[in-house]
Amino acid sequence: MSHTLGLYRLQQVDSRIDQANTRLEAIRAVLENDSAILAARVILESAEKNLHEAEKALRASEAASESQRIKLEQVGASLYGGKIQNPKELQDLQNDLASLKRHLATLEDTQLEAMLEIEAAREARQAAELEMNKVEARVISQNASLKGERESLLNSLENLNAERSATYNTISPALLEKYESLRIKRRGLAVTTISDNACDACGSGLTPAQAQAVRMAVQLVECPSCGRILFSN
Repeated sequence: MSHTLGLYRLQQVDSRIDQANTRLEAIRAVLENDSAILAARVILESAEKNLHEAEKALRASEAASESQRIKLEQVGASLYGGKIQNPKELQDLQNDLASLKRHLATLEDTQLEAMLEIEAAREARQAAELEMNKVEARVISQNASLKGERESLLNSLENLNAERSATYNTISPALLEKYESLRIKRRGLAVTTISDNACDACGSGLTPAQAQAVRMAVQLVECPSCGRILFSN
């Protein structure tokens, strides 16, 4: 297989892949821009945000409660450790301990509320996700023809990607680099055919020697105008 033929076959496959992906994107846009789906997505995103905030609040509450317990342990150790004998100091420690316990009870109540809120947020998110799935399924069902076309395109893409891989592996890295660079510069079309001694992509004419070189396929010939690699059927 000549280098030009390999690149031409790769271009043909890539062009078909591009067409399939473009159509899939159009189908996706039709489905995703459905008003019912958009509304369901807003609800789901809001539920996810509420869940995130609830989880954040629970973590903060847990940290505050843990910090308070550490303080309690420290004051309790000082109070009952036997090192402090002064009645006034002992009384102050007892007061501190009682205050810390009251505050811990408040923190634990807050933590419980946070746990209840996170459970409610999870349930709301799950409900929103289920509704989103139902809406998507209904929209896809209503667009049965699009669904069938999408499945067909996905199957075709799988085959095309396998074909591309097989062709790709037969081409040298240097040529592949040149090909990929041209694909980027020339909106996906790096290799084109010639007709009547002219580039089929841009219409630029070739000299008889250039046209003959393309037909011989001994070396790569580029269009003198657009720079694409030329191929003769």
